[in-house]
Amino acid sequence: MTDAEWMRHAIRLAQRAEDQGEVPVGALLVLEGRCIAEAWNQPIQTHDPSAHAEIVALRKAGQVLHNYRLIDTTLYVTLEPCVMCMGAIAHARVKRLVFGAYDPKRGAVCHALQLSDAAFLNHKVEWTGGVLQADCAALLGDFFKARRERAKKSG
Repeated sequence: MTDAEWMRHAIRLAQRAEDQGEVPVGALLVLEGRCIAEAWNQPIQTHDPSAHAEIVALRKAGQVLHNYRLIDTTLYVTLEPCVMCMGAIAHARVKRLVFGAYDPKRGAVCHALQLSDAAFLNHKVEWTGGVLQADCAALLGDFFKARRERAKKSG
């Protein structure tokens, strides 16, 4: 499958998060052409601030592979990862990261921080951003717009 096809799958996972009232971010981990783990944002539902889609997918993949080192994997995620997620991605030794929407305010790959280039990390993650960017950004934008409109009506 192509990066765009995997990203479409991640978008469907993000929609599951939205259906559960979570910020719509989806992620999946691919090894040798097959999905070994998939997840979506779950911090509200699980009462766990670390339950971002990327972290949940990394945890699941670790269980599948019986190893925290996820060597030769590619992580697809609908939004540029935050600092917590980028640290976990590097620690897990993910080979490649592909994300959809850029996050200029909190993105830790190439925006607010550039952890993909950080000299202090012992693993460099290859990355590609902007895959189906418009679709990923629209999903997030629509979610937050609806949330603001609900807040106006109730408050």
